[in-house]
Amino acid sequence: MAGERADSLEQPRSAAYRPLPGVPDEMVAPDGTIRPLWRKLVAHLDALPDDSLARDLARADRYLLDSGVFYRQYGGGESVERPWPLSHIPVLLAEEEWKGIGAALRQRADLLEAVMADLYGANRLVASGRLPAALVAGNPEWLRPMVGVKPRGGHFLHFLAFELGRGPDGEWWVLADRAQAPSGAGYALENRVATSRAFSELYPDGNVHRLAGFFRNFRDALQAQATDKDSRVAILTPGPMNETYFEHAYIARYLGFTLLEGDDLCVSGDRLMVRTVQGMRQVDVLWRRLDAQYADPLELEPASRIGTPGMVAALRAGAVTMVNALGSGVLETRALMAFLPKLAPDLVGAPLAIPNIATWWCGDPAARAAVRASPRRMVLADALTTRLPFDPTDDLTRAVGLPAEVLDRRLTEGGGDLVAQEAVTLSTTPALVDGALVPRPMTLRVYLARTARGWAVMPGGFARIGTGADVSALAMQEGGAAADVWVVSPLPVPAITMARQVNAADTRMAAGGLPARSADNLFWLGRYAERAEGIVQLMRAYHTRLAESGATGAPLLAGFDPLFRQMGIDPAASIPQKLLDNLSAAIGSAGSVRDRFSPDAWSALHDIDRSARRLAPKVSAGDDAARALSALLRKLAGISGLVHENMYRFVGWRFLTIGRLHERAMGTAALLAVLCDPKAPEGALDLAIEVGDSILTHRRRFTLNASRATVIDLLALDPLNPRALRHQIDGLREQVDMLPAANDHGALSPLAREALRLHADLATAEPASLTTEALWGLRARIAMLSDILTTTYFH
Repeated sequence: MAGERADSLEQPRSAAYRPLPGVPDEMVAPDGTIRPLWRKLVAHLDALPDDSLARDLARADRYLLDSGVFYRQYGGGESVERPWPLSHIPVLLAEEEWKGIGAALRQRADLLEAVMADLYGANRLVASGRLPAALVAGNPEWLRPMVGVKPRGGHFLHFLAFELGRGPDGEWWVLADRAQAPSGAGYALENRVATSRAFSELYPDGNVHRLAGFFRNFRDALQAQATDKDSRVAILTPGPMNETYFEHAYIARYLGFTLLEGDDLCVSGDRLMVRTVQGMRQVDVLWRRLDAQYADPLELEPASRIGTPGMVAALRAGAVTMVNALGSGVLETRALMAFLPKLAPDLVGAPLAIPNIATWWCGDPAARAAVRASPRRMVLADALTTRLPFDPTDDLTRAVGLPAEVLDRRLTEGGGDLVAQEAVTLSTTPALVDGALVPRPMTLRVYLARTARGWAVMPGGFARIGTGADVSALAMQEGGAAADVWVVSPLPVPAITMARQVNAADTRMAAGGLPARSADNLFWLGRYAERAEGIVQLMRAYHTRLAESGATGAPLLAGFDPLFRQMGIDPAASIPQKLLDNLSAAIGSAGSVRDRFSPDAWSALHDIDRSARRLAPKVSAGDDAARALSALLRKLAGISGLVHENMYRFVGWRFLTIGRLHERAMGTAALLAVLCDPKAPEGALDLAIEVGDSILTHRRRFTLNASRATVIDLLALDPLNPRALRHQIDGLREQVDMLPAANDHGALSPLAREALRLHADLATAEPASLTTEALWGLRARIAMLSDILTTTYFH
């Protein structure tokens, strides 16, 4: 239908779209007409030629790629970063319907809070028989050390997610409650940005409720929990290998929170402290994004390597507010859903406004009888599992597939270990597949956050979209996709942003402490990036000479060998493996500080890595390699520009800069020691000037040909030459002097003293005094600065 406009909005854009028989469809009404809510979107799609639609959708994909949005996929014994699987067509819901959903989920959130408070408090639900003791005491998510620990802020739960599905009758029900460490809110934000770019002509006037207000209110609520006005809220992440680490870093950057790993924290005097380069700083509010049992190896899981010893003691002392409280994973237990409908009238004063999926705990005789009576509509699972329904890794077994005697034996012998749930049919939503709209099963993930005014509901969320009719494909790990959710109002909506309220204080908050781990990664990021640039500079000079000489055995080419050995480079490869290794290491260091690293710089770093790996097997030695390396050098220079021009001059920038200066100083000292050695082959001095990127400067400053004295003067002692050793040492001393505790009322730290000695020795040196031995000695002293820096700030 490309280029055609339909006479009626009663048909979708693609004539191939046919709702699944007997399954409610979000876009098409039972009589086959387009629902009014969808007509504007359908008209927009219908008016676009295929090439225009492809261009618009590519904008969304390009944004996600440039922003580095990914999730980590596990399988086959390895983990791989996969691009975020966006389903471009948003799911549309009317504002009025969303209000009903929100009110029902607030009720359910209050119910979960009441259950949580009882399970870790009075325990009346188990004592009265309303909850089976086995589902609590035998549950690995119920953490006995947390019993009796009252949360500092008075609430156990602060951030929740609910998985919703729409049934054959068109009504919603809850598939799962997520209270442990709900994920996906950051991805919902990125879905929104990407989708709004794909539909840039439709979205601004679409009366779609914005998401920023939800996050702003939650940010303000968490900051209000801090006991000190300069305190920073922290997010606790399992680390870069977690499947949703991108989201942890994104949310930290978006909200202005500090991203921490368990090793960044320690407990001192029952206070939770973070190790920073400024010393120990107290953490008042911690948004936990790792499973509770791994949070404290002393009192919870002893094998944990990602937790903080003493965390439970800090919570017991009321020294920190935890989002959500440790032990909240028990609320995700599949079998608990069999009891929540009965508990609701007593705990929240009314039946559940949105029921959960029909659930039977098979430890109850009546439930076993129900399963035996209707096996065709049942799915069996572990009673204590916390996985989402339809998760293929859960080894679900349809009761209908079991012989009657096998089903009866399982229910009789192990009924208390099993839960039965109704095998549901999910409603469908349109997805664009190969240019055509097709129906795909859908679930909705909706987020609630506790604010000063009570539970706030995100006006949207994200939808999981299946790859086919099989609902098991909804899981991201199994190839499912994610779509944005638009809550559409009949009237224009305010353009809410993350900016502070008009009446908020204008006082600038003090800079937060920089975690030692982050400083370490920034330092090494600077070193790896500079080392990669040094390799490219050297290899370009080598291949330029190779193209000119045409003889690999020429004396000058042989003169490269000491530098190749020094840097671990195999010159047989035009794009050496050592370069690829350093780029990977730089990406690894940058990945560990995603919350502090510019998205543009992150994108540029990945672009360089992709370019280098693409070129490696293709370029041939000589002129071809020299031109390819020149292109890579320009990309690396772009990284330096992004960091220098755009990065805030806080202490993290200083560690990154120190890393670059340190590595360049070491490289320059080695370069001069090798190429300015009296035994170096003819032409080595010219090569030193070329690799030192100082050809034009040498010609302007010295009218004669290069000599050892002129090269040493220009590349070792000239403070105005940004490539000179003296310039690097000047910069190092300046940055070191600005580090915390470097100069305490005139008392220099060991690092500051050594930087000063090094600066003084180089500032008073003359070309003749910088012999080959002296240059190697300088390099060793520069290398020692890294050890002192590590001892002082990173340990």
